[in-house]
Amino acid sequence: MQEFEFNTVGRIVSGGGSALKLAQECERLGVSRVLLITDPGLIALGLPQAPLDALQGAGIDVQVFDQVREDPPEETVLAAVDQAKNMGAEGVIGFGGGSSLDVAKVVAVLVGGSQALSEIYGVGMVTGKRLPLILLPTTAGTGSEATPVAVITTGETTKAGVSSPVLLPDVAVLDADLTFGLPPAVTAMTGVDAMVHAIEAYTSKRLKNPISDNLARQALHLLARNIRTAVTDGGNRKAREAMLLGACLAGQAFANAPVAAVHALAYPLGGHFHIPHGLSNSLVLPTVLEFNAPAASHLYAELADIVVGEPVPGDDMARTQALIAYLRELIDAVALPATLAEAGVSESSLEQLAEDAMAQQRLLVNNPREVSLDDALAIYRAAYGEQA
Repeated sequence: MQEFEFNTVGRIVSGGGSALKLAQECERLGVSRVLLITDPGLIALGLPQAPLDALQGAGIDVQVFDQVREDPPEETVLAAVDQAKNMGAEGVIGFGGGSSLDVAKVVAVLVGGSQALSEIYGVGMVTGKRLPLILLPTTAGTGSEATPVAVITTGETTKAGVSSPVLLPDVAVLDADLTFGLPPAVTAMTGVDAMVHAIEAYTSKRLKNPISDNLARQALHLLARNIRTAVTDGGNRKAREAMLLGACLAGQAFANAPVAAVHALAYPLGGHFHIPHGLSNSLVLPTVLEFNAPAASHLYAELADIVVGEPVPGDDMARTQALIAYLRELIDAVALPATLAEAGVSESSLEQLAEDAMAQQRLLVNNPREVSLDDALAIYRAAYGEQA
């Protein structure tokens, strides 16, 4: 039996309306004064209002920080920290997409410990405790509610990650009711993002383990079977619940068997062109899988039946090609851009993107096949002109 470690969220609460029971979770954690971190778009939609009313009705003193935006910068994190300290917050609730959940994680650490933000970037750099933390995802994609990672924007085109088991929340609340209002494009991007998490966890060169493997397989089954329905029929409860659970399972998988080259090449696209993270992953997914095939076809072949939904004939390489073809067709079916050119990426930027991707060594070391600078550039060039 191989040796491995597996860490995950302390408690998962899943079910329609579970967001209205936050007061019970706060009481369980012994907190009566909390900061809820979210974004202005969700506030405009009124999505947090019912959970807030339920918290206040139960006697929980709650304030809202609603200034999170996509790719949150350091100043946003620090502003939330200031508000949490000024109110004497005993706990933090993250409510929203991956950006809000990431900010909530970091705020809980910075308020609950004594380190500065600059001191916690990297792997295993958090040395203190954090405030009690509850996370509620409103998208089915990042799986951030079940991962020990937060990504913060540190400059005009740069990001840095905080990776520590301390960031794993006490409670993840999966309430599919919160995802009903997701537009089709966001549903598609976040859904493919979750599938990438599962695929990369299953093929990770480092820390791949039996628990992550099982989670990744189940996640892909749920996601592949339901993403099209969730995109075309956003009010379908069964599909929404399956996508939310699938994203969480994929998050648990890659939290322990980390992601690799797809993410490494996706990050510069977000940094330079502000392409949403899920779409960035989607844009390079097929070409990275093509590149990895010589080293990982035996693993991709195992996933082919799950994703395609029926037994795929042929040897490992043939089944891998069937998987890649299916993913290309899926990306087209959910109306996502198929090429970097379609997504507005300039051809003149490809060399810079490749150089930036090579800086993501913490991810590239997990890839089943070593990636050189020339390889990264070739992948970007193929993705630039790739036809679905």
